[in-house]
Amino acid sequence: MTRSSQPTRLPADVYESALAATRVTSRTVPQQIAHWARIGRELEMSPRVSHREIARVLAGTGSYDSLSEQEQAIVREEWATRIVALRGALDYSAQFSTDGESYSEADEDGNLVVHSAS
Repeated sequence: MTRSSQPTRLPADVYESALAATRVTSRTVPQQIAHWARIGRELEMSPRVSHREIARVLAGTGSYDSLSEQEQAIVREEWATRIVALRGALDYSAQFSTDGESYSEADEDGNLVVHSAS
């Protein structure tokens, strides 16, 4: 039996992370959020995985090396998801412009392009 989905409010950071993940996962935002929810459900129900220890490592207060291989895999996946979201939010050209800084970059052909501060 298929149940219809119900509208749900999400924190902005969850939506933005899911949106960033869609660029590399070929899922829609709702599919990505559902995917994460299923993983979270299985994680919390698993007797072989310590949700508390994983949360400590992700918060920076626990040791990655003390985790089991399965727990380490979960942490690496979360780190990868966070990196994708952070990279998607970067806009150096806007920041340099705001700060009045010039900057250089390579174009698609590898040629140097210098953007002046003005």
